Amino acid sequence: MALYSYKAVSPAGRMVFGRLEAINLIDLEMRLKRMELDFIKGDPIKQGGLLGRVTITRQELINFCFHLEQLERAGVPLIESLTDLRDSIENPRFREIIAGMVESIEGGKTLSQAMADHPSVFDQVMVSLIRAGEDTGALPQVLNNLLESLKWQDELASHTKKLIMYPAFLGTVVVAITLFMMVYLVPKMAGFIKNMGQALPPQTKFLLATSEFFVNYWYIVLGMPIIAGVGLFFTLRASPAARYHFDDFKLRVPYIGSILRKIILSRFASVFAMMYSSGITILDSIKATENVVGNLVIKEGLERAGALISDGQNVTVAFQNVALFPPLVLRMLRVGESTGALDTALANVSYFYNRDVRESIEKVQAMIEPVMTVTIGLILGWIMMAVLGPIYDIITQMKT
Repeated sequence: MALYSYKAVSPAGRMVFGRLEAINLIDLEMRLKRMELDFIKGDPIKQGGLLGRVTITRQELINFCFHLEQLERAGVPLIESLTDLRDSIENPRFREIIAGMVESIEGGKTLSQAMADHPSVFDQVMVSLIRAGEDTGALPQVLNNLLESLKWQDELASHTKKLIMYPAFLGTVVVAITLFMMVYLVPKMAGFIKNMGQALPPQTKFLLATSEFFVNYWYIVLGMPIIAGVGLFFTLRASPAARYHFDDFKLRVPYIGSILRKIILSRFASVFAMMYSSGITILDSIKATENVVGNLVIKEGLERAGALISDGQNVTVAFQNVALFPPLVLRMLRVGESTGALDTALANVSYFYNRDVRESIEKVQAMIEPVMTVTIGLILGWIMMAVLGPIYDIITQMKT
């Protein structure tokens, strides 16, 4: 569906301007007619620009599920619930989407069908769960499960940001200190060192050469990381094979890769458990979660696991053959499968990984600080040795 800006006339004869999602201009006119507005003009709005695009945050989806669940439990009709949500949401883009959903439901669609018209906001997992809730009559419970899952994903995203942003911040500090010393501090000392008339030791020559390179070719020092980052970004977008190898590399990075794998598998186990407990089949649940993991290597493993299950293997053996989970998790799955409580076992897997991820991130953060401190100390020690070495040699010669 596309977003249109429209011009219409109200029953009182007043001109009304706004924006609404529709399949085409005919659909737009019909939607406005149901709103008791006479269509005059409509134009599609381009949403490709970075400045004009407004994203829907996870927090807004959490509020959406919370309010809809509360109103459903209170027995408020769905259209009235969505109308109240539309009027209370501040994000104009999300307000337009919900307005379009109200029109779709008034036109005969179900909630899941109306949500499926907006795949950029409501993903396949969310739509499938809402559809299952509609089929089983347990929509409030499904909305509550979605609410808890989104809260958990928000917490997991926070852990991931800590894992990435903290080392990046400390690394930036180290780079900034190094640049300051090489571009400003060392050149100030270079003239004094050269005027001593003393034969310079190798470490001093290397320091002066490094500083001179930074001063004369600073644009290369600053530009190369940017060029490399932009090149990597476009390469990953253009080549699925390159993205696959990059995702595989991320999982193999010492310490960080292990934590990323746990985060991905924890996300998969949580969503899989939620879908399976809602009455969705195992194969459909795995298929829906393939795009949730965000890693091509893990996605390929899930595809192979789904193929093995469709060939007749049980869940535990399938995951064991693709080597996605460690033995402890496989044992938990085996117990859950044998007792008929696979959803509970998957929820335990998610809890197991979530706790492990939190502890692992705390350990990495505790380890990063001394590593960065030692790195800065080594750089300062190298500079001090290179600068003070010739001075010490002169003092020694004067004593003799």
